[in-house]
Amino acid sequence: MASETAMAAENYEAVIGLEVHAHLATQSKLFCGCANSFGAGPNENVCPVCMAMPGVLPVLNRDAVELAIRMGLAAHCAIARESIFARKSYFYPDLPKGYQISMYERPLCVGGYVEIEANGERRRIRLVRIHMEEDAGKNIHEDGTSLVDFNRSGVPLVEIVSEPDIRSAAEAAAYLRELRALLRYTGASEARMEEGNLRCDVNVSVRPRGVEQFGTKTEIKNLNSIRFVEKAIAHEVARQIDILEAGGRIMQETHLWDPVREETRPMRSKEFANDYRYFPEPDLPPLRVTPEWIESIRVALPELPAARRERYVNALGLSRYEAAILTEEREVGDYFESVAAGLRNAKTAANWVMTEVLRVVNETGKPLAHAVPSARETGALLAMVEDGAISLNAAKTAFMAMCQSGKPAATIVRELGLAQVSDEAAIAEACDQIIETHLRKVGEYRAGRDKLFGFFVGAVMKAMGGRANPRLVNEILKRKLDQ
Repeated sequence: MASETAMAAENYEAVIGLEVHAHLATQSKLFCGCANSFGAGPNENVCPVCMAMPGVLPVLNRDAVELAIRMGLAAHCAIARESIFARKSYFYPDLPKGYQISMYERPLCVGGYVEIEANGERRRIRLVRIHMEEDAGKNIHEDGTSLVDFNRSGVPLVEIVSEPDIRSAAEAAAYLRELRALLRYTGASEARMEEGNLRCDVNVSVRPRGVEQFGTKTEIKNLNSIRFVEKAIAHEVARQIDILEAGGRIMQETHLWDPVREETRPMRSKEFANDYRYFPEPDLPPLRVTPEWIESIRVALPELPAARRERYVNALGLSRYEAAILTEEREVGDYFESVAAGLRNAKTAANWVMTEVLRVVNETGKPLAHAVPSARETGALLAMVEDGAISLNAAKTAFMAMCQSGKPAATIVRELGLAQVSDEAAIAEACDQIIETHLRKVGEYRAGRDKLFGFFVGAVMKAMGGRANPRLVNEILKRKLDQ
């Protein structure tokens, strides 16, 4: 049965488009001075404007516009010289005005693309638009009661709408990871899905392979983790294929993802644009941005993830996998570059950051800046390894002590007695003692049992408390055994 299902799936192609909502990292909301902050008590960050009291008027937040333009430029969009806010009417308890101020016919950012790598293939996912809008509040259902927290009402958003260019759950995940990186690198958004400031709606349809016409789509709302996006797409594609194979018809609906049962459930029939009765927002003039403003934002953009990855591969000799890991978060890339600056080999820094540094960050749950020593001290520790002053294992011991104490690398190495012995006379003496103790094995080695060399190296290292310079141990021991 499983093989039949797999064969049926091979006959179809998924067509996927994503609508990603990201909170902009402003200090205040989009149209009022209330704080834009996560974690406040219920209804603490509210005022007459974001609560839609009679007679109040919105005033546009300039910082939010600049952050939206940053993201548009990073995603290769054309920035409209003039865009218009619109009223999008719908009625939910968490929408105090009964409409949402958004953009419709004339968005701020048009076109563009995001380049991804998935399944060993690099390709571009085109964008339709990036537009600005305000968020709604949050419904809370517990103990048989429904409550509304309006702290989020009026928080500035960008909605990033892709073309239906995505063909698999893996591509959708790669696209989301790249979008998240762009949002963070530009400073446009903190893009923390676990805090709800990055959310995703997924449009999924299937069609027979080779057919150009799109199938009927299902929209899956408010997914708040990349893992859920992958699972929801996989489930929905399989569900639609099963319906079509049974001779049924796909209904255009909005679904919700149930993470417990790992399935999508219908929520309502899909709305269309005319259901929202869009019209220009009468209380806001057209948004006009000058070429000079756009250019000043463009020149201030940092090196973006794709360019940084290419530099790491071409200039530093890292693999594409290493470059991808080190550039996913801007602060990790910055840390790696600072560590590598004082070393002869960038690979040394890359391996250390990917293993030791990120392991500590993940285990502690702390931000990188608070979890591990400064890049300068980590670089100093690795420079000791490169110079043969300490072993790699000793460096790992020292690094953990540095994380816990905050002391400099040189101090920790001295206090723990981790300095590597590079005295050739002392190493030669230890080698002589081991050889004298194991004359029978020496004879076997000289008779052709080359694998015994590892035994002698281990014995010398143990005799010297693990502190001997392994390169010198190998050189001196081999010279003595081959005499």
